[in-house]
Order: sequence, then C-alpha cells, then structure tokens
Amino acid sequence: MFVRAARQFLLLELIKGFYMTFKYMFKPRVTINYPFEKTPLSPRFRGEHALRRYANGEERCIACKLCEAVCPALAITIESEPREDGSRRTTRYDIDMTKCIYCGLCQEACPVDAVVQGPNLEFSTETREELYYNKDKLLANGDRWEAQLQQNIMTDGPYR
Repeated sequence: MFVRAARQFLLLELIKGFYMTFKYMFKPRVTINYPFEKTPLSPRFRGEHALRRYANGEERCIACKLCEAVCPALAITIESEPREDGSRRTTRYDIDMTKCIYCGLCQEACPVDAVVQGPNLEFSTETREELYYNKDKLLANGDRWEAQLQQNIMTDGPYR
C-alpha cells in the first residue's frame, strides 16, 4: 500500500516538473548577458561613494563629522580645520572601502548631501590599497557622476 502511494506521488511530481518546464520554455527569457547587458539601477542604489561640490565648485562638506559618527563599521575618517571666514572645511576625508558595509547611514546623516553613494557597482581592484579612498578620489567620483547623483536625489526626495 505504501509503495503504491509513493509511486503515485513520484509520478505526480514528475508530471508537475514537466508541466513547469514546458510552461516556461516558450516564454521570454529573464536572464541577461551581464557584461554586455545591464539591468537598470534604482535611484536608491548604494554603490561607490562620492563627495559632491556646489555649482560654484566649492566642496559641500562642512566637516560636521556626522557621517563619521554614524558609520557602524568605522570606515570614515575626517580631519578638519577652520578657515578665515569662521567655517570649517575638511583637510582629510578618507573612506576605507574594505570596512564599508554599504548601509547608507553616512548619506542619510549628511545635512548638506555632501557624501553620497553613487551608481557605480563595478569597482573591483587588484590591490587592497586601491580601496582606501581619499578626498581627491571621492571628489573625482562626485564630479564624474554629478548629473546622475542630482537626478537620483531628486527622484528619491519624497522618501527622504
């Protein structure tokens, strides 16, 4: 009795498997040819970090150090000094990408949208030292992606 029920169950599962195979055989494929085709990224995607500038070229970062304080991985290091006009600006802004967990808390904590996570998801390197980002590299990333960063911030604005 048990053997007969087991055989019927296996036959039913086999038929279900064939049905599933034939059902999807004639539908369009959902996979992509990755290096040559890419899926669209959400405006909320958290990729490689960048420091932004104002339209006049001045850095946005006001050295409030909120991003450094909120970082759970302790990946951000900031040093600052006062300027002649009394404001503070960073002299050193480093992010250790080997420690970063891409949580986005630094971006949320920044009051002036200076540090953001950009649209780049392909930033592999050959050496570990290349993953230590200094202020110059972060500003270069910001300059390179400014149009897309601005568009992503505007799109995400109602949810912030």
